[in-house]
Amino acid sequence: MDFRFRYTGIRVRDLDAAIEFFTKTLGMKLQGRIKAPWNKGEFANLESKDGKHWLELNWYDKGSPVAGPYSEGEQLDHLGVEVDDFKGAIERLKEAGYPPVIGPIKAGNWDFAFVKAVDGIWLDVFHIGKPKKKKKKARKRPK
Repeated sequence: MDFRFRYTGIRVRDLDAAIEFFTKTLGMKLQGRIKAPWNKGEFANLESKDGKHWLELNWYDKGSPVAGPYSEGEQLDHLGVEVDDFKGAIERLKEAGYPPVIGPIKAGNWDFAFVKAVDGIWLDVFHIGKPKKKKKKARKRPK
């Protein structure tokens, strides 16, 4: 089973300002912006110019279960770890004493869960499945 480090998630107070900084100042590309009802927040995914690293900007409402106090210099929110066997990875983490705190959640082709690991470091453990193929309609043959 492979665990592959894929991205870094940081917490921001102003999502719009953070997106503007990372795209306009550092030249990253905004890939998407998503509301996250499971943690009362919103996040934006950005990609480096060379496509080798992802950055996830996370904003949380005051009532979020993961918000906590915000301190300058402590913006690390979580690390994103992609796995090839989602169920197996979750079981391995549970057996090691790190069960999911949020999830597992299925959203489209994604399966993910948030795990509070050693020293309270949050991991987003995820697997991106292949999209389901649409069935082709049978074409009528000309007579």
